[in-house]
Amino acid sequence: QVQLVESGGGLVQAGGSLRLSCAASGRTFSGYAMGWFRQTPGKERDLIAAISWSSGHTYYADSVKGRFTISRDNAKKTVYLQMNSLKPEDTAVYYCAAGLASVSSARILGASGINYWGKGTLVTVSS
Repeated sequence: QVQLVESGGGLVQAGGSLRLSCAASGRTFSGYAMGWFRQTPGKERDLIAAISWSSGHTYYADSVKGRFTISRDNAKKTVYLQMNSLKPEDTAVYYCAAGLASVSSARILGASGINYWGKGTLVTVSS
């Protein structure tokens, strides 16, 4: 059974930092890319970062490039999202996604290509 558990969300002031973690269980971690999406009310769930199994290939949405860093620890079956220089517009529910065939496929398919989601963690950035 697949389970993804996110943690690390919370309230932070603009300019601050948070690190999200996503602990995975099941077969959808080994050999697969992982990603982080975010969603605000009334809007679609958007891919903001993805990382290949080997960590050799990463992707960042323009809105977070240079501020966020995705990484993974395959031994711990955990993927991270380090978020620096946070802005109020980063306020959203952040979701971990597993079982991605590749970073490229994640970019092409977006949320529609994801079979496994975490429950999400809320990040609130105050101005």
